Amino acid sequence: MLKAVGLYGGGIASTGAVCGTLLGAVAAVSALHSRGSLEEKENPRMWGAGSKLVREFDKLTAEFGGNTCRDIIRMEWSDRDAVKEYYSNPDSRRKLCIKLVGDFASILGEILEKEQKRLEKK
Repeated sequence: MLKAVGLYGGGIASTGAVCGTLLGAVAAVSALHSRGSLEEKENPRMWGAGSKLVREFDKLTAEFGGNTCRDIIRMEWSDRDAVKEYYSNPDSRRKLCIKLVGDFASILGEILEKEQKRLEKK
């Protein structure tokens, strides 16, 4: 799984596009509910959990004006000096990214726990 999500950083391969935190959470929900072969059916709960993830992520990122890496970090990943500053300066926007990852991991955990409890009731 870790190898499969390696390019999520920097908003998909350092392009500033979709935030890797959201993509990673979607991958986790998919791993729980999606089918493992074309013969299997997907659990319909996958779509509800996925929609909830996106809504919660949008709430967390509203203050940044959008939910992309570009909106949150406000940096061009192709600018080597900016990237160096991002990683080396403790006051850079990286602290926002780290907080966002932690906050969203907590939300993901809550969603997955609720989904697991629903599965166990069946």
